[in-house]
Amino acid sequence: MSQLNVQQKLAILADAAKYDASCASSGSKTRDSRGGKGMGSSAPGMGICHAYAPDGRCISLLKILLTNSCIFDCHYCINRKSSNVRRARFTVEEVVGLTLAFYKRNYIEGLFLSSGIIRSPDYTMERIVEVARRLREAHDFLGYIHLKTIPDADPALVHAAGLYADRVSINVELPTRAGLARLAPEKDGARIEAAMGEMKSAIADGADAKARYASAPAFAPAGQSTQMIVGADAATDAAIVGRAARLYDRFRLRRVYYSAFSPIPEASAVLPLVRPPLLREHRLYQADWMLRFYGYSSAEVASAAEPSGNFALDIDPKLAWALANRDTFPVDVNRAPRERLLRVPGLGVKAVDAILAARRLRRLRLEDLARLTHSIAKLRPFLIAADWRPTALADRLQPVARARPEQLELFSA
Repeated sequence: MSQLNVQQKLAILADAAKYDASCASSGSKTRDSRGGKGMGSSAPGMGICHAYAPDGRCISLLKILLTNSCIFDCHYCINRKSSNVRRARFTVEEVVGLTLAFYKRNYIEGLFLSSGIIRSPDYTMERIVEVARRLREAHDFLGYIHLKTIPDADPALVHAAGLYADRVSINVELPTRAGLARLAPEKDGARIEAAMGEMKSAIADGADAKARYASAPAFAPAGQSTQMIVGADAATDAAIVGRAARLYDRFRLRRVYYSAFSPIPEASAVLPLVRPPLLREHRLYQADWMLRFYGYSSAEVASAAEPSGNFALDIDPKLAWALANRDTFPVDVNRAPRERLLRVPGLGVKAVDAILAARRLRRLRLEDLARLTHSIAKLRPFLIAADWRPTALADRLQPVARARPEQLELFSA
């Protein structure tokens, strides 16, 4: 491992980092080096790993592991102790040098740093924090930093990560405690949640101090996130959504990320032989948006699942909910409150806000909606406009997708 050069290490450790999905820059504190002080900026600019902010802009991050060696032997992890993979390990100086070099070439706007556990959780966490400390203090780096923290490390080290990072994340790994005990017996679900609770309190304290005193240091201003592996255990989509909702409520997470289990070489017999469809991961993200942006309860989202507990792959969960709750439609686009419009399949937050603004000026017709939204064909069975009233809603998606010129019936006999 010591004979590898930095480029070879980068090839190994950037590839190993691809299994961590919780890489995003949304909610970062805007820093700007214009004015001659510091290096980097997390403001909109040039952009590797691509993350997307809520406004749609793409942010490029150097996404790497400090090392892919690990003292743990989690069944689902390609970097587990018993895995026969090529190992590599960066020094602190190498990660700092790579981050600065990539930024100066406009390849990246920040760093996402995670790691396997080497020697001990404390030792690994010290190395991760030291990378961020040197970037901030020795090089005045003002770009975005996301650090993956280790729940078993000393709380003081985890707290130090929040002082240098824009965002921190602590992975719950699997949707259920039973799944974690079976597939990662060396990890403690209660300790993971305790660490998330401590981080939640520290973030709240930091925000309160910043509101009172301008000179107070920022503490993880982009909050904390977590990740769940999907398909490695028997947890259904409904159970996963329920766990995500509880995590959002208890720990005020900014994001829960979902990562479809990927079969690994020389896999343990307790793991499934095939990976779940990637579309399943996509449906979970759509369900997550229903929780975070569209005002659905976790029970309502779970009710959109099929009897198996998983979401259908041929239609999205929002449309599935609408088809199962036909009595709530059609919605009058000129009268309905925002929360009802958000439940219309095909309407997102931006489109609803545009509709609310436009209808202050005039009664909206179907052609107005066509200008404000992406797919009027998907909307027509669910909306009433000044010149449109559907009469029945088809049982399946196909009549909605065909967008026939004749009016679709809303309530069939």
